[in-house]
Amino acid sequence: MRNHPSSPGLWALAWKRLRGDRVAMVALAVVALFLAMLALSSAGLVAADWEKEAGVNYAPPSFIGAQESFLAGSAGPDAGPPPNEFDPLAEDIAQLRGQGGAALVPEPRRETLPFGADKWGHDVIKKTIKGGETSIVVGLVAALLAVSLGTVFGALSGYFGGVVDDVFNWFYSIFTSIPSILMILTVAAVLQQRGVMTIVLILGLTGWTGPYRLMRAEYMKHKAREYVMAADAIGASHLRKMFSHIFPNVSHVALVQMSILVVGFIKAEVILSFLGFGVPVGVVSWGSMLNEAQNELILGKWWQLTAAATAMALLVTAFSLFTDALRDALDPKLK
Repeated sequence: MRNHPSSPGLWALAWKRLRGDRVAMVALAVVALFLAMLALSSAGLVAADWEKEAGVNYAPPSFIGAQESFLAGSAGPDAGPPPNEFDPLAEDIAQLRGQGGAALVPEPRRETLPFGADKWGHDVIKKTIKGGETSIVVGLVAALLAVSLGTVFGALSGYFGGVVDDVFNWFYSIFTSIPSILMILTVAAVLQQRGVMTIVLILGLTGWTGPYRLMRAEYMKHKAREYVMAADAIGASHLRKMFSHIFPNVSHVALVQMSILVVGFIKAEVILSFLGFGVPVGVVSWGSMLNEAQNELILGKWWQLTAAATAMALLVTAFSLFTDALRDALDPKLK
């Protein structure tokens, strides 16, 4: 008896289509680079010393050169007082150094850094990498939570209908009747404790309404199609029909919502950090960097804003392009 090769599955076909899309592959490489940066930062292999005061306050990027105002106060710890000027503490400081007090003297700071420094002298590029760890976790995990809730609620509501649909629609109406920013602030006030996981819960529990509405419509449309009726005829359970048969055919909707929510949740993290409900003191994110940068712009210090905004724009653009391509690859209408 002749064996016929098995037909490729949904994801194998999607991967074959993706490999032919150069834009999608470049976007995937950029996203993978950011995720690798996230893993290395979490493991402490990259930007672990981002809080070190490596440069003078507001040290400019090295490619524009050191400015005279930064050079004026950048003398090392061993530099003495200016000529013809009496230092009443010079003798005491010399005595401390002789007794081993030199360890208390701050290390010399660089007058310029490759990407500049913030007001505390922290290296902006290391701060951006460490801030990306927080913002990427908030955006991805919160979007995953919101899409998961919206998909499950939408599947139950659209598939079963009746009383189940009425109950979920009632919750949907309550959440959508309140402006989103007020809902976010309300949940933030209830949870009170500040932290990354708190922000994830805030955004995930308030962002499920969009995916729910779309997934409910898709399940209502697909539950009456022939392939679902065929699955019902062979005795498939409700859960199997919902998530093994219908979900693969509507997964592109969830992916599009995921890409949209990641962008929206990164912006929401900026708003929460600005209003005091975001990351706690001592934790850096792209949102807290942009919050600091608004005051720095008044002084003409643009490098922290540029670093955080460029990293955000690159990740969001790459993630959106990749998920759009993945949506097209998974859409059964385009096969």
